[in-house]
Amino acid sequence: MSYLEVTWTDEVTGCRGYLVVDALRQGASSGGLRMRAGCTLDEVRDLARGMTLKEAVVRVPGDRYQPFGGGKGGIDCSPHHPDARGVLRRYLQAMRPLLETIWSTGEDLGVRQDVLDELAGEIGLRSTIEAALRRLPDPEAGLAQVKAGFAVDVDGISLADLVGGYGVATCALTALGVSAAGSRAVIQGFGSMGGATARYLARAGVRVVGIADADGLVVNPSGLDVENLLRHRDGFGRIDRSRLAPGDVVSSSSWLDLPCDILVPAAVSYALTAENAADVRARLVVEAANVATTPDAEALLHARGVVVVPDFVANVATNAWWWWTLFGDISPTAEAAYAKISSVLGSLTLATLARASADATTLRVAATALARAAVDGVE
Repeated sequence: MSYLEVTWTDEVTGCRGYLVVDALRQGASSGGLRMRAGCTLDEVRDLARGMTLKEAVVRVPGDRYQPFGGGKGGIDCSPHHPDARGVLRRYLQAMRPLLETIWSTGEDLGVRQDVLDELAGEIGLRSTIEAALRRLPDPEAGLAQVKAGFAVDVDGISLADLVGGYGVATCALTALGVSAAGSRAVIQGFGSMGGATARYLARAGVRVVGIADADGLVVNPSGLDVENLLRHRDGFGRIDRSRLAPGDVVSSSSWLDLPCDILVPAAVSYALTAENAADVRARLVVEAANVATTPDAEALLHARGVVVVPDFVANVATNAWWWWTLFGDISPTAEAAYAKISSVLGSLTLATLARASADATTLRVAATALARAAVDGVE
């Protein structure tokens, strides 16, 4: 049972929007806001539940930041709708009382943080994390820390757009359990999460042999030039086909058809289902997208020995980085962010693998047990 569920109808377009607060801890909840045609209340409910676990698994005793509950927003509207910005603004205005008190949010699928920041100012908020700011002794100093982190550029990309994928890559490489050299990865989605995952897998020696964006699949069995593709993608993660490197091929095949060791669904929810689970050719699935695998699909994959690193472990780094930076547990630098992510997510992945092995269960069940244990005694 969720703590709070809200359904909203835009008076101009008729689009529906949802907010689900799964739970409150420290009187607050945390989770992103997505915008996509077809978004449902059930989807947002699933996402909010996952956020409660995501907050819990990265608890570090002694840190200033301690877990919030999970809360998630969703709008049933394409981000390409001619009035998408207006719909988003009106949604935020309607949710303002909750943004001021119990729900902190940020970018998610179809929503950019810079747009959220602009709209927050337009409706009179310092930020969409107002509810978290109110729990700091010096909110302005905390917000300045976060803004400083967002201003960091790492090889042409904002640190804020890299930390999530760096975390996914950390989990993937840890779970792989062998040298990355010679391993192959396929990534579905090339936005901030998929793009950063591709960068850091490639830099670790993994051959990224396939990347799927909204326009299809790009393949190179010898390994794609990830940095070239990152330089030539748009704000929605679409790759400019005219700028492909020699050897890159536009394929009509499904992204699931490519043989690989690591499969990273980094775009939409419910990408892996009971209908296509048999097509998965990887031995390791790492969920960069929220709720990327349905329960039925995960059961089928587990029966085949395919390991699935669940979303609330693999893609937790963006959320955690915000709070570690806001609360002053790390400085707003790339070096501090990567060190904290490597330490926390590397250890979490190893602990999850060990628990799953000991209990003969999936990583999701094991990580859920670890999350519950982590917040024992946390209100």
